[in-house]
Amino acid sequence: MKWRSLQESGSYDDTRPLRQIFAERKELIAKYVPPDVQAIHDRTVAVLKAQGFAARALGAGAKVLPFALHDHDGKMVTSSDLLAKGRLVLLFIRGRWCPFCVGQMEAMNYVAAQITAAGASLAAISPQTEKQAFFMHDQHKLAFPLLVDTHNEVARQFGLVYRASQEQEDLYRRTFVNLPLVNGDDSWTLPIPATYILDRDGTVLFVSANEDYTERPEPLEILSKLESIG
Repeated sequence: MKWRSLQESGSYDDTRPLRQIFAERKELIAKYVPPDVQAIHDRTVAVLKAQGFAARALGAGAKVLPFALHDHDGKMVTSSDLLAKGRLVLLFIRGRWCPFCVGQMEAMNYVAAQITAAGASLAAISPQTEKQAFFMHDQHKLAFPLLVDTHNEVARQFGLVYRASQEQEDLYRRTFVNLPLVNGDDSWTLPIPATYILDRDGTVLFVSANEDYTERPEPLEILSKLESIG
């Protein structure tokens, strides 16, 4: 179970803005996914928006508690270690089964070296198991660590976690998005996608959280924001 990139073999070289890549994927979904299935996802997003879910996420000026997670290779990575190198760009994603998460991760590869040159670190966090994280990191040749957030514990500290609705759970079961297998628990919880920039002391300098998993900030926007805050 995975989203196969349009560039499955060889190096990934799609340098278009992320919004264009996402627009293409939305067109494919509109063409091939039945309207009643699309409506289930739309209703889930609408409910989260109505609840003001993203607005309740950890915001600018807040202090992030230290955390320690295993990466895709089983290595323990701590926020303290990452922040010791400088500021930290932290991406919360759903998993390798999500085409929009895959698109964002592939696009972030293009600015990974520039983020490092700006004196910052880059890491992504997902609730998927270490095995799934390894597959995603390897398949898409990610140039940054993919951290394993078991039970969404860190995402929960950021206020990003929601439980899939019953109709969404039923849909995932029918379409073989087996979250209990992928995430290693049966909670059926996911994080809303979010991008954070943390200062060296763990203070949130920038946040972009969105209930709509088909909307993510542009990599160059993240890089520009990082550079503009010095």
